[in-house]
Amino acid sequence: MHLKGMSILFLVVVCAGQVWGQFKNIMLDEQAENSRFICEPTIAINPRYPNNIVAGSVLDNIYFTKDGGKTWKKGKLTSPFGVYGDPAVIADPKGNFYYLHLSDPTGGKGGYDTEKLDRIVVQKSTDGGETWSPGEYIGLNHPKDQDKEWAAADTRGNLYVSWTQFDKYGDPDPGCHSNILFSMSKNGKKWTEPVTISQLPGNCIDDDNTAEGAVPAVTYDGKVFVAWSNQGKIFLDRSFNGGDLWLTNDIQVAEQPGGWDINIPGHDRCNGMPVLMADNSKSQYRGSLYLVWADQKNGEDDTDIWFTRSHNFGDNWALPMRVNNDGTGKHQYLPWMAVDQETGYIFIVFYDRRNYDDNQTDVYLAYSADGGASFKNIRISENPFTPEDTKFFGDYNNISAHKGVVAPIWTRMDNGKTSIWTAIIRLEDIPK
Repeated sequence: MHLKGMSILFLVVVCAGQVWGQFKNIMLDEQAENSRFICEPTIAINPRYPNNIVAGSVLDNIYFTKDGGKTWKKGKLTSPFGVYGDPAVIADPKGNFYYLHLSDPTGGKGGYDTEKLDRIVVQKSTDGGETWSPGEYIGLNHPKDQDKEWAAADTRGNLYVSWTQFDKYGDPDPGCHSNILFSMSKNGKKWTEPVTISQLPGNCIDDDNTAEGAVPAVTYDGKVFVAWSNQGKIFLDRSFNGGDLWLTNDIQVAEQPGGWDINIPGHDRCNGMPVLMADNSKSQYRGSLYLVWADQKNGEDDTDIWFTRSHNFGDNWALPMRVNNDGTGKHQYLPWMAVDQETGYIFIVFYDRRNYDDNQTDVYLAYSADGGASFKNIRISENPFTPEDTKFFGDYNNISAHKGVVAPIWTRMDNGKTSIWTAIIRLEDIPK
C-alpha cells in the first residue's frame, strides 16, 4: 500500500465574512504553520460510481471520498521514483484512477542522482483512491527536465500523456530548447517511447517563449489531439491512429496576445495556458473540440478567459469568444475546463475580480448547455480571498464533471497560507 498517513477529513465550511456563494465550500487541506505551501489541485470523478471522487495537490497529497463529498480521507502518495509535484489525477471509463506527477531528479542532494532521474511517474488505484501502485515511469531522458504533464483516457482505457521537456530548465542559452512530448499506454504499465510532436521549439526560461501547457484530448473514435502555448500563439497537433503518426505542421489555433506568462497583481507568477477537451457525449455536439485559455489582449489590467471550438477535428476554429460576462477592466484568470460526457455540458472554473477594486478574488463557474455557443457565469466561492505575491500560489486549478455532478477544485490564500477547496455541485442546483 503506497498511501500513508491516512486521516479522516471532516467537512469544513468557510464561515468568516459575508456568505455569498450558493454552494457549500469544502476545505480539503490547509497549509500548516511553517510548512510547505499546498497548491495545484487536481480532481476526477469515478464515471462508474460518481460518489467516488479523488483529488490531489502539491507535492504528494491525495484526498478521496466515496459518499459524494460528505466525508473525505487524506493521505500521502509515495513511490520508489519519488513524488515531486505537478499532480494530475484522471479516471478511466472502468473506474480506475491514475495519479501522474514528476519524480525527484535531485535525490534531495541538490544535483542529479543516478537513482532518481527526471521523468513522469504514473501511479494507479483500482479501489477508489485508497491504495496506489508503486508507479511506472514514462521515458528516461537524463539529464533533461520534464514539466507540466497532463493525461486523457479513451473509452477503451488507453492513456495518453503530453508534457514539456526542457533541455535544461531555466537555462538562458539560445540553444537550449523546450518541446512538447507525447506517450501512450494500453494498460498504464508499458508506455511507448516518447515522441516530440511540436515543430516549433521554445526556450528553456519558462516564459512566454517556452513551449508549455500541453493538454491531450481523445475523441470517442480514438483520435488524439494536443494543444499548448508558445511564443504568443496556441498550437494543436493531432493523430488519427492513436499517437503513431502526427501532422507534419502544427495547426495554429489562436493568437495569445501578451503570451501565456501573464502578470496578475497579488501573484508571484501566473499563466494563461490552454486547456483542450473533446465532447464524447451523445449530444448533437459529439466529436467537437473545445479550447479555453486566458490572455491580456484587452490590456494588462484586463485579463479575460477565452473559448473557441472546432467541429472538424481542428481544421477550423470559431472566432474566440469571451467567457467571463462582466464589464471591462477586471482580471479573470487560471481557467480549467471539463465536459460532462453524459450531458454534453461544458464547465469552466476560474478566478475572478469583477466585484472588487483591489486584489480580492472570487472563484467563478461558467457553463454552457449549447456546445459552447454561449456561457452563463455563477460565483461558487462563499467569500473572497486575497493572495500575496511573496508566496507561491501554483499554476493551475482543475474541475471534473459526470452525470450532472460537477466538482471544481481550487487554491485560496488567507493570511499568507494556502488551502485546497472544492464544492460538489449538482446540475439541477445551477440556475438556468
